[in-house]
Amino acid sequence: MAVCVACKKPLEVEIEPDEEEEDVEMGGSSSSGKAPAPQPETVPDDVHLTCGCHFHWDCLLEAYQITECPSCGKNIASTSNGIQQVLCTLNNEGGIQENLDILPLLTEESYLKAYPEERKCRAFLEFCREGDVKAIIGMLQDDSDDEDEDEDMGDEETARRTIGADELLRYQDPIGEMQSGLHAAVQAQSREVAWLLLLLASNLPLLEFPPEVFQEAEAMGIMRGLTEDKTDIRSMKDANGKAAEDLAKEAGGVWMAGWIGNGRLAI
Repeated sequence: MAVCVACKKPLEVEIEPDEEEEDVEMGGSSSSGKAPAPQPETVPDDVHLTCGCHFHWDCLLEAYQITECPSCGKNIASTSNGIQQVLCTLNNEGGIQENLDILPLLTEESYLKAYPEERKCRAFLEFCREGDVKAIIGMLQDDSDDEDEDEDMGDEETARRTIGADELLRYQDPIGEMQSGLHAAVQAQSREVAWLLLLLASNLPLLEFPPEVFQEAEAMGIMRGLTEDKTDIRSMKDANGKAAEDLAKEAGGVWMAGWIGNGRLAI
């Protein structure tokens, strides 16, 4: 079996059994009367680069360089339709994937390694794309708990920057064309999330909102705070100079009928 060129260990990783499997195994018993301890499962963990080198995923992240293999130094980048990519054969718990472009994942993980406090922001954007309103509200409401925890931390731990609710709502993705949550929601056709973000992070007059928006907000225990001295999320532009309204115009459909026609995204 090939080994990881970085750590020289077999290209596999142990995973703990899930709770259901543990419950099944706990039903058995050994001669001592105690249930046998569940055994960890071994699954492949092999990133086979075009240069021929094999890495564990985490080992590759630790040594990651964009265009060269961190082991042999050969160029591992290629270009397709003018876009740079890093192709590999990935063999992991999900099976074997050939010619997989891992450059976006490597770029994101490298960025988050340098700026770990932004993991929360990027998770927030992902929830906006998925239309997961409950998860978004949960992240915003957890903000006060984070502040309480920071008070109990030592100097080394408090050195990391805390991301507050206002910054979450107005975060723009530095490695994702500077999109805000509103850009992401409009692009993903997630209308419910878009209305929520407008409620919490814009100066749009409250009379412009459908009654359903207030009903949902009240049920989840949220409401707009002071926004006059904060950046209006509608004014944020991505790396292409487009506001969320521009994306809504391009998308058409429900956006044209529900927003643009009534001027609800207009500043």
